[in-house]
Amino acid sequence: MIEDKETIDEFLARHSADVEEAVRKAAAAEIMPRFRGLAAHEIDQKSGPHDLVTDADRLAERYLTRALAELLPGSVVVGEEAVHADPATYEAIRGDAPVWIVDPVDGTRQFVHGDPGFCTLVALARRGVLLASWTYLPVEDRLATAVRGRGAFLDGRRLRAGAPAPGRDLRVATSHPDYTTDEQKRALLGLWSDGIAPRACGSAGLEYLAVARGESDAVAFSWEAAWDHAAGILLVEEAGGAHLTSGGEPFRVTGGNVLPFTAARDTATARRVRGLLPDGA
Repeated sequence: MIEDKETIDEFLARHSADVEEAVRKAAAAEIMPRFRGLAAHEIDQKSGPHDLVTDADRLAERYLTRALAELLPGSVVVGEEAVHADPATYEAIRGDAPVWIVDPVDGTRQFVHGDPGFCTLVALARRGVLLASWTYLPVEDRLATAVRGRGAFLDGRRLRAGAPAPGRDLRVATSHPDYTTDEQKRALLGLWSDGIAPRACGSAGLEYLAVARGESDAVAFSWEAAWDHAAGILLVEEAGGAHLTSGGEPFRVTGGNVLPFTAARDTATARRVRGLLPDGA
C-alpha cells in the first residue's frame, strides 16, 4: 500500500504504463464495441431521461475496478456506477486508503447518441490529495495524463494552459441546462455578463482537457461528484491552471465545497470567473 510520497512516486514510476494499458483495454473490450451499436436493452435511465447509463458504463467500470485494485493492493475504487448502486461506497474518498476515482464513460449521453465526445476518466488520490490522472479519448485513441508536481501531458507532449488573450470574451463551459436545477441555474447567472462567452458543457473530462490545452478559458460547474472532476482538476492544475470555489477555496475532491466552482487556465482567470459566482469577490 502507498504510505508516503516516496512510495507514491515509486508506484507511479513503475505502474503508470500499466494504468494506461488497463484504461485502453477497458475501452477496447467494453466501450468501443458498443459505440454506435447499442441495443435498446443496453441503455437505462438513472435519475431521469437525461441521466443515462449503458452496459458499456457498467462493464468498463467492472473491468477497471478489477485491474486497478490488482495493480495497487490495499487500494479501493470509487466508480460512478458502483456509487449509484450503493451510495455508501462514496465515503472511501475520505478514508486513508489510496482510492481510484473512475468514470468509465464520461459523456454517456454523447456516447448513446453516437457522438465521439466522450472519454474515460481515472484518478488516483489519497487523503483528499489528487496524485495522478488519466483522461482517455477512445474514439481518437488519445491519452492525457497528469502526475502531481510533474506536469500534464497529452500523448506524451507537455500541456501548458497559458493565459487568455487580452481584449476578448472569456470562453467558459458551464453546467448543461438538462443537468441543472433551477437553483443551480440562478447560481450561474453571473456568467451571462459582458466579457464572458458561456456555453453548455459536454463531457466534463473533455472540457477540462480543453482548458489544459488552452482551447477554452474556464469551466464553471454546479455539482461536485468526484468522478466528473478529479482527473480534470489535476490535469488543469498541472498544466498551470487554477481552481476556486464560490467560497474562495480550491476545489476539494472529498466534497463539502461551496458551489458553484471554476477551473481556469490561470489564477487571474479563475478569480475573475469566481467573482461572477455567488459570494465571489
